[in-house]
Amino acid sequence: MTLPLPTIDDIRAAAARIEGAVLRSPTLKSRTLSEITGAEVFLKFENLQFTAAYKERGALNKLLHLTDDERRRGVIAASAGNHAQAVAYHAKRLGIPVTIVMPTNTPTVKVMQTEEHGARVILHGERFDDAFARAQELEAAESLVFVHPFDDPHIVAGAGTVALELLADVPDLDTIVVPIGGGGLMSGVATAAKALRPDIEVVGVEAELYPSMKNCIDGTTTSIGGDTLAEGIAVKEPGALTRRIIGEHVDRIDLVAERDIEHAVALLVGIEKTVVEGAGAAGLALILAQPERFKGKRVATVLCGGNIDTHLLANVLIRELVRAGRIARLRIAAQDRPGALAAITAKFHEGGVNIIETNHHRIFTRLPAKDTVIEVECEARDAQAIEALVGRLEEGGFVVERAELD
Repeated sequence: MTLPLPTIDDIRAAAARIEGAVLRSPTLKSRTLSEITGAEVFLKFENLQFTAAYKERGALNKLLHLTDDERRRGVIAASAGNHAQAVAYHAKRLGIPVTIVMPTNTPTVKVMQTEEHGARVILHGERFDDAFARAQELEAAESLVFVHPFDDPHIVAGAGTVALELLADVPDLDTIVVPIGGGGLMSGVATAAKALRPDIEVVGVEAELYPSMKNCIDGTTTSIGGDTLAEGIAVKEPGALTRRIIGEHVDRIDLVAERDIEHAVALLVGIEKTVVEGAGAAGLALILAQPERFKGKRVATVLCGGNIDTHLLANVLIRELVRAGRIARLRIAAQDRPGALAAITAKFHEGGVNIIETNHHRIFTRLPAKDTVIEVECEARDAQAIEALVGRLEEGGFVVERAELD
């Protein structure tokens, strides 16, 4: 059955329906990001929702459409992330029994957070597709109502309320940049934006490793798969409903590399003091990676989620320091004799560079048996200080190799 396309009236009705139960998130201009890109950059902070993602909007709108009988029977969803928590949280608020099927490799913290919202959590299969299939089996076996993460008119209409707020706050935007996974957020935003401002440019963004919607819309056959920081938009098969809407209303879909996503996550922490997951930072990643396409324009992007593992976030921030040249790993060849390490550390002291960690490598090296490789991780105030240190070491007769990220 072909699902009906949601309209601007459906989105307005959804806004009225969820008002007061979902945060009207702020839209703020970033002066620093605007200076960096040459555009006027506006950020919509959906990562400030209670469950830290925009998914609450569509989930609540869907739940509020249920009949009394459907509410009694309960709902089911398949998700390992933001959709699970959104459905569980609002179902609990409304007194609706909820079951969430998650892949068995879902991080324990996400399972616990979903259970804390009162959901019955079932772990099944190693992939999302396995969990999705199991949820559909349980839907039929237990007469539950399936809440799809994106391919549902009520979900799309709820997501579209983001654009209503965005254009109310900044009515003269030139461009809206929105991450695309299954396409629910992009479909809702594009429907509302084009209805209110037919001339506005709407740009979708996918992770370079998961160009599934771009393949559908542009007719390309780029391979899909791999480990991405933007797991929230790592969707292999976008929705049938959402691809119809995106094909009609979205001006173009661009791809962003992993390095650019990492950079955007780190800049949002450093500049805006806000935590955003990889998927949520994809829009900003595009603006930063292709500033010439947005220069001089008033452009907004949606920080659609903030659920990122703290250890992963720490890795991203440290890798950003490495790329900025403030943290380095130096492999220094030296004679294995007393005083060699002291001579090396003296150079670090002279340059005001802090040593984080050192390791001696005597066995697994191509150097003569009397020599050693001393590997030093270090941190400095800026990239120039590291460069000056390398110069000092080489002037002192040491051979220095610098490890690179990419």
